[in-house]
Amino acid sequence: MRELDWGIGKSVRRSEDARLISGLGRYTDDVDLGPAAAMYIVRSPHAAARIVSVDLSQAKAAPGVLAVLSGADVAAENFAPLPSRVQRHKANGEPNFVPPYYPLAVDVAPHSGVAVVAVVAETLAQAKDAAELVEIEYDVVDAVTDTARCLDEGAPVVWEGQRDNRCFVLRLGNKAAAEAAFTRADHVVRDRLIITRMTTNSIEPRNALGHYTAKDGRYALYSSLQSPHTIQREIAGIFRQPANRFRVVAHDVGGSFGMKGSVYPEQVLVLWASRLVGQPVKWVAERSEGFLSDHQARDNISDVELALDKEGRFLALRVNTVANIGAYIALNGLHSPTNNLGGLAGVYTIPAFDVEVTGVFSHTPPTCPFRGAGRPEASYCIERIIDLAARKLKLDPAELRRRNLIPESAIPYKTGLVYTYDSGEFETVMDRCLEAADWKGFDRRRAEAEKRGKLRGIGIACVIEIAGGPQGMPMEEAVEIRFDSGGSCTIVSGSHSHGQGHETVLKQFAAQYLGLAPDQVRIVSGDTDEVAHGRGSFGSRTMMAAGTAFVTAAERVIDRGKKLAAHLLEAGENDIEFADGAFAVSGTDLKIGLSDVARASYLPARMPRGMEFGLDGKAVVTPRDATFPNGCHICEVEIDPETGVPRIVAYTVVDDVGNVMNPLLLKGQIHGGVAQGVGQALMERIAYADGQLVTGSFMDYGMPRAHDLPKFEVISHEVPTETNPLGAKGAGEAGTVGALPAVMNAVNDALYREGVPRIDMPATPGNVWAALQAAKDAVT
Repeated sequence: MRELDWGIGKSVRRSEDARLISGLGRYTDDVDLGPAAAMYIVRSPHAAARIVSVDLSQAKAAPGVLAVLSGADVAAENFAPLPSRVQRHKANGEPNFVPPYYPLAVDVAPHSGVAVVAVVAETLAQAKDAAELVEIEYDVVDAVTDTARCLDEGAPVVWEGQRDNRCFVLRLGNKAAAEAAFTRADHVVRDRLIITRMTTNSIEPRNALGHYTAKDGRYALYSSLQSPHTIQREIAGIFRQPANRFRVVAHDVGGSFGMKGSVYPEQVLVLWASRLVGQPVKWVAERSEGFLSDHQARDNISDVELALDKEGRFLALRVNTVANIGAYIALNGLHSPTNNLGGLAGVYTIPAFDVEVTGVFSHTPPTCPFRGAGRPEASYCIERIIDLAARKLKLDPAELRRRNLIPESAIPYKTGLVYTYDSGEFETVMDRCLEAADWKGFDRRRAEAEKRGKLRGIGIACVIEIAGGPQGMPMEEAVEIRFDSGGSCTIVSGSHSHGQGHETVLKQFAAQYLGLAPDQVRIVSGDTDEVAHGRGSFGSRTMMAAGTAFVTAAERVIDRGKKLAAHLLEAGENDIEFADGAFAVSGTDLKIGLSDVARASYLPARMPRGMEFGLDGKAVVTPRDATFPNGCHICEVEIDPETGVPRIVAYTVVDDVGNVMNPLLLKGQIHGGVAQGVGQALMERIAYADGQLVTGSFMDYGMPRAHDLPKFEVISHEVPTETNPLGAKGAGEAGTVGALPAVMNAVNDALYREGVPRIDMPATPGNVWAALQAAKDAVT
């Protein structure tokens, strides 16, 4: 294949798929370090309990058992707690309380499924048998799992010594300005919006393989995780040892979406156990175990108010959110409910904001980022309240949005809440989506559906998000491009893939900037011993962050290559040009390929005297700033009123993610993001009853399947950003950010015409049917 066919902007099929679909992927469970012991975790069956006593004697004597560990052993080892890296403050200004989160529960078990004892045996069956012999006496106490009850007077307090369940209070905006705007408003629309708790259910469950080698005193962790270098540093801190004593490896990863971005107890336990038993130790979560112990997501309740003037122009937005963070605080547990609140401004000219978020503890697993990490929640609040306002003012929802969109002439635009948008054509994006979705023809389609006995609704969402942030402080990424003596290229990337197709796009970069064919390029990532530094992939940052680092490293390769080429071609360095993978003397037909220069760089006879051997380029750089991908989503649903079953019949997206690197991969990212938004809107929900998880399997927890989704129409509207050399904005989370409000707006539109004032997610058939019956009963 010609290098030109692999350049930026080409719909190149993923190069990694050939090995993945043929069973040649290397996931954690595929790693073979020799005979490995198996670890099984004994978990608390109670929603909240004090641990009175733990008797391990029978378990330790069981056949095949190598070690049995409890919280007492954790305390004796002097481990540091699992870290929380985002700090917030209480209402009085004090830092938020951080509960002691250890690899095994010490003294208290604050949620069902928390790890209490680890059993290590020669086989998994032996470990499970021995686990049955562990005797734990619990003092069960009252629990609270419902977000709406966490702050009630008399609610059980999760952590002894705390006055209540408040972890932090964060306030943004201008309260006085917002109050003044509400006072003079002609219209005020308000609602309570519930965003349910959910879990990731990645295809590859969480896992960990630990190996301690006594000869060099080093630990190696093989695990399906998101940011190897971050996990390396944090685990080193837990062990209170230098980071260079730990190697963290994540080969192929079967999905992460934020859930695998934190340190988990089991990752620490397999390393510790390996040191104790003298051999590798493996743990792989069973699906039911994942439901109990994976960090979960979302789960907040927001009281939202929108003030408008008589023409329907927005004056102010007030949002008061209670965010359930669980019993412990995950590594980035306070990130999602606080870091992306700027998305509440949407793409609209809203002069004033009054925003308050209260984080609360509950007897549930910690919450963590999940695809969007607060962005879908923010967009849901503004887009749902706009639809309610349109209904009150008897305006077309698209027309109300149009009246308030930020005009192109105002860009760059400083919103009233945190962000400054550097680029965007918001009205053009909406108009293209309205046309592609045939918005004007919807009444005809609704009438046709009524003839078939169906309820049809349409929903729109104009959304924006931050990518690669925080704004003003984008994080660095590392890329190294190095050539070997045979002229082949290895790209070492600090940005780690968990299914996005980074390997393919890096090869496209190599074709675009270095003129290299894909078979000349090898990609290395996900191993802290092979990659000197990496921030990782999250927050839709890889194209802008790793792309910026790649361009910088490629420029350094070319600069050095020009010096070598000038010597080899016997020309002045200023006369050397680089294009299409070759160095040439300007104005002549003299040229030499990049790979030939690389080979020559290792030959003493061909190198200039005094010049360092080899050809490479390294860069650890940051983009100039974050980016703001934005788009318009339009969803149409049909509901069977007899059964309550909602079905998405059409879905259109027009997205501005800046310059598109690979249209095929982009559409895949949008499709996947929309699917996850649809899942939460229509079926996914973590539910508890009497403190116990009742949605602990796929029999109880709904997941979207192919037949739940229509054919998506995805259209790109490219408005390049100047914050990075590629002109790219993030894309990985865009689909979810728009889908959550678009789907729920469509469902609510269909139901409102039948007398249902509103419905919260998930709009399951049971919930929809019950809402329709309640509306009928209200009429009669």
